[in-house]
Amino acid sequence: MGKYIAKRLLFMVPLIIGITIICFAVMHLAPGSPTDMQTQMNPKSSAEMKARLRAMYELDKPIHVQYLSWMRRLAVLDLGTSFSPDRRPVADKILERMPITVSLNILSLVLIMAVAIPLGVLAAVHKDSLFDRLTSVFVFIGFAMPTFWLALLLMIFFGVQLGWLPISGLRSLNYEYMTPWAAFTDLVRHLVMPVLLSAFGGLAGLSRYMRANMLEVIRQDYILTARSKGLSERVVIYKHALRNALLPVITILGLSIPGLIGGSVIFETIYAIPGMGQLFYMAVMARDYPTVMGILVLGAVLTLLGNLIADVSYALADPRIRVS
Repeated sequence: MGKYIAKRLLFMVPLIIGITIICFAVMHLAPGSPTDMQTQMNPKSSAEMKARLRAMYELDKPIHVQYLSWMRRLAVLDLGTSFSPDRRPVADKILERMPITVSLNILSLVLIMAVAIPLGVLAAVHKDSLFDRLTSVFVFIGFAMPTFWLALLLMIFFGVQLGWLPISGLRSLNYEYMTPWAAFTDLVRHLVMPVLLSAFGGLAGLSRYMRANMLEVIRQDYILTARSKGLSERVVIYKHALRNALLPVITILGLSIPGLIGGSVIFETIYAIPGMGQLFYMAVMARDYPTVMGILVLGAVLTLLGNLIADVSYALADPRIRVS
């Protein structure tokens, strides 16, 4: 297993290089540039000022020279300096916002697993029942409903009309003056809508995967053998069938790791949450190339690590894979 993991880690290097080349090229092909964003609304800007900005950001050099310069910094784990007016290191900006995004998405992932797995199992066990049909309708609604539209509906209903939940940020204005319990309650109230919104789409998809896997497993001969031995249906389903049905779900969960960053762009922007998704959106709008590339590289690394974790977890769950 150790040799396999080392080989996979070694193969990640050329993959990351290829991903960075594509991302760097596509980013520079997009219309607009950082200098345009900073000078278009300034009536005092001149051609000389734009040329100085391009030279300061090294945008006057050929694209392959810019890429090699960026790769040399990346080799020593230097993500460069942001093009934004604060001129902060990209790594500092990412580390500042990463805990918020990771915490939000871990909460949503826990909610997805806690609800989707039992939902899928029950739908498979009670196939073609009223419960199965209702969950199917719920799943199709979850797949079809746009996330941004659902976010606006939740904000209008629970935040504006009922006034039960706050509609933006993570804390109230008087957060610093609250008691510890009141501060915790305030944080929970701010998290309810973003976490539910983040989990809604994944909940629908994972429950459908779980149902399909369970239906396939409970038709196997060893499940029929377990039932013929007189075992209770609960033991057959939750001890013999569930473990094997979870194997494909492990792969899906491993591939969901990149979603800790990419999937948060929509709800963090709508709910004004200062996380990685909002940072990525603002960087794209401002053509902040170093920040965009830093977040994309982090997403690529998480994607590859997610694949590796999924494969290793799959092997740990199924002894046949370890033998092969």
